[in-house]
Amino acid sequence: MNKVSLRGVEVYPFTSEEQLLNYVDTHKGILVAINAEKILHATPQMLEIINRNIGYCDGAGAMMALRQKGVEEACKIPGCELWLKIVARFHGEKSFYLVGGKQEVIDQTVSKLKTEYPDIRIVGYRNGYIKTDEERAALVDDIARQKPDVVFVAMGSPKQELLMEEIQQRHSAIFQGLGGSFDVYTGHVERAPEWWVKHNLEWAYRLVRQPSRIKRQVHLLRYAWWLLARKF
Repeated sequence: MNKVSLRGVEVYPFTSEEQLLNYVDTHKGILVAINAEKILHATPQMLEIINRNIGYCDGAGAMMALRQKGVEEACKIPGCELWLKIVARFHGEKSFYLVGGKQEVIDQTVSKLKTEYPDIRIVGYRNGYIKTDEERAALVDDIARQKPDVVFVAMGSPKQELLMEEIQQRHSAIFQGLGGSFDVYTGHVERAPEWWVKHNLEWAYRLVRQPSRIKRQVHLLRYAWWLLARKF
């Protein structure tokens, strides 16, 4: 599959979740969610990580840019849904390792997964508060020793991508960065209602619920201009 460059950010134009799942079943690497903010603020270091791994279209802005580049069938695949699709598809054949969230959240995440998928093999997990180099090294060592097939890291960008890159040097797997997905999964954070999601307005819902996000989202005006001026 050929990647498409969106202002230097290379994205795989998957046309469905099923196509992505089939791809990662045979191509290990780091799944990186690409949205308007990632494209706007990609540092040289993040560009390198994204472009040598598996960037997928996570947001409406990225989907619109892909279609502007002539990839009409590209679809949006929300990362907060994708990781659960990976679990549902592979829980009977692959092993998992989870990193991220507060201790209460990761404990509840593991418990809920084991309830929903009794045969799931979770070979290790820990919270996302890694405070020392020693803790980080111990985590990388443990993952290299346990050799999970899938590693989920929910710490937010770019922390999660940098950690996954470090782990990947020791152990090859399917990796996915999840941001706050464990919090959503366990009910600690509410995701936007279905209507907002369906109409690509999750960003607006989050802004209404958390007005302080305006400092981040004002930059989206520049992205909107790129789309209007066909700068992709």
